[in-house]
Amino acid sequence: METASTASATSTADPYLRVQDLRVRFRTEDGVVRAVDGVSFAVERGRTLGIVGESGSGKSVTSLAVLGLHDPRRTEITGEIQVGGREIVGLADSECRKLRGRDMAMVFQDPLSALHPYYPVGRQIAEAYQVHHRGVGRRAARRRAIEMLDRVGIPQPARRVDEYPHEFSGGMRQRVMIAMALVNDPDLLVADEPTTALDVTVQAQILDLLADLQTEFNSAIVLITHDLGVVSQVADDVLVMYAGRAVEHGSVEQVLRRPQHPYTWGLLSSVPSLHGDADADLLPIAGNPPSLINLPSGCAFHPRCRYAAENGDRSKTEVPELRPVSETGHLVACHLSEAERQRRYAEEIASVGVAR
Repeated sequence: METASTASATSTADPYLRVQDLRVRFRTEDGVVRAVDGVSFAVERGRTLGIVGESGSGKSVTSLAVLGLHDPRRTEITGEIQVGGREIVGLADSECRKLRGRDMAMVFQDPLSALHPYYPVGRQIAEAYQVHHRGVGRRAARRRAIEMLDRVGIPQPARRVDEYPHEFSGGMRQRVMIAMALVNDPDLLVADEPTTALDVTVQAQILDLLADLQTEFNSAIVLITHDLGVVSQVADDVLVMYAGRAVEHGSVEQVLRRPQHPYTWGLLSSVPSLHGDADADLLPIAGNPPSLINLPSGCAFHPRCRYAAENGDRSKTEVPELRPVSETGHLVACHLSEAERQRRYAEEIASVGVAR
């Protein structure tokens, strides 16, 4: 029988990326870390999925699983991950390496750590190109590197191709990372917190660049972030994760304008709005994310949820499933009734003076 979460992942007409019931566990001396627990989603070419949540929610672990970057010796991965119809789970590392860079690529959060400090950026981009184009010589690969630096907006690319990562600003290093990720025209781009360390102006430039390049390449993008402002600017769909599970999934309009889960309310209430009361206090989510080794029983959010008691002991004993809020693909995992969620969210918005 197909669950609501399965339906959400398979409702897309022709997704390039399809993730089905993904579970990722790490074995440690303290116990098993259930980093991702039954997550499903799909992304078409030309669309962007934003995955949001606090640190430890499972966002980055999910993205690394999609790229096949987890160490199989210490990681247990089950479920399905299909990229262009190719199953990633259980695929040999040598086969994953053939897909990475050519069919799928990743932009990491810290380009200074991801780029090799001892090699010019152009050489690193050229080598990423030559890995998947064995017959291409050094001169042709260098021309391709210059072309990509120009495409991502780095001035004087023919000169800067020979410079080292430390000679670039943070924003320019991130552009280099994007150039390296796109040098082989992949159909799937995973960006893990690509604007976290950048100032607001540079952040906007990077987001505009990703949007422009997506239009050019018609790529599917998965954007990992904790910043709902970033999601509202560039994403088409949103997956909200908490403690390794999906708690809400839908379009940007649905999740950010008509959120259904108390955790999503908390994320929105802790972000200032240009349209609300400037003097209103923000309401951070009480408490801390749970340990993924020792998750709370039932709904993992219940120790921090102000409305858990309204369900009696149900929140403590029963894990809520993703269920449709409407026929338009909006899903939520919450024990509150839809009418109760609507009423409570109206109170949340009124309490912080936010006009969403």
